[in-house]
Amino acid sequence: MFASAPDGCNSRVGTMSWEFELVAGPYGETTEGPAWDGQALLFTHIIESRIMRYDPQTGSCTEHRTGTHRTNGLAFDSKGNLYGCCSGRRSIIRFDADGTNTTIVEGLDGRRINTPNDLAVDNQGRVWFTNPWNPNNVDPDEERQLELPHEEVLRADPQPGGSWSLQRMTHDLTKPNGILVSPDQQTVYVAQSHSEPGRIRELRAYPIREDGTLGPYNVLHQFAADHRGPQRGVDGMCFDSESNIIACAGWLQNGPGPLIYVFAPSGRVLETHPMPEGVDRATNCTFGDPDLSTLYITTGGGGHLFRVPNTGRQGWSVYPV
Repeated sequence: MFASAPDGCNSRVGTMSWEFELVAGPYGETTEGPAWDGQALLFTHIIESRIMRYDPQTGSCTEHRTGTHRTNGLAFDSKGNLYGCCSGRRSIIRFDADGTNTTIVEGLDGRRINTPNDLAVDNQGRVWFTNPWNPNNVDPDEERQLELPHEEVLRADPQPGGSWSLQRMTHDLTKPNGILVSPDQQTVYVAQSHSEPGRIRELRAYPIREDGTLGPYNVLHQFAADHRGPQRGVDGMCFDSESNIIACAGWLQNGPGPLIYVFAPSGRVLETHPMPEGVDRATNCTFGDPDLSTLYITTGGGGHLFRVPNTGRQGWSVYPV
């Protein structure tokens, strides 16, 4: 078991320190995409192109799916369909119950999409996803050529007959990462996470207009730089039942270190929780277990799966309801 920092390091007065339990890994390479399926926690081991399944009842972690072509983020829709950001094949795919994969979108305006990172499914079944460019995540047999002249949020909309349409939703991002659609379906939260010097790292909130387009964003939080370089901004995120945003951010090389933040919808920082000593770069998080009270966290610094059984919070998810 890993213990977090002592009481008093959390910005929320009276909140007990989180206890981090290592339940799978380290795998040596990045783990990502945690998603609760109602009975177990699924997460991706990107470089090995597989989805792992952790069963909290037995404590076992097994290989759930292989041949995922370096899929990163995972998300369920309200019907229990599982979608993934297939970075290796530059597409968004659906993992069907019969073991097959269905590509729902792979091109925009006649050009291949980039390397999709994270996604969220709204109540209409529309798949919102971030589309940065990371040639290292492309399959070796795929073309590693950037075709779209932008790295933005895209949205795949289901059409009658089973087809999908794809459209660009933002025009002001440079390296989008984590993404969420608010429980009330009024806001899209996006992590602008460009870690190069001179670039911006922000948590943004885009209002969803009645026609489905996005309005101008509000900056909820900005991550600064110091003499050692830029801080690491938000990576993956999830909601609790009060619509607060639980977000993975920070790293060991500068700033306050790798933390789990709890942001109010307004952007106010309610809590911060340091990752276990020596563990770098939390990548994503989601609530799981039958009452959605346990937070599961993946990492880029070694490829772990941690859980925090007693956060004092309950999660919110599209599926299972």
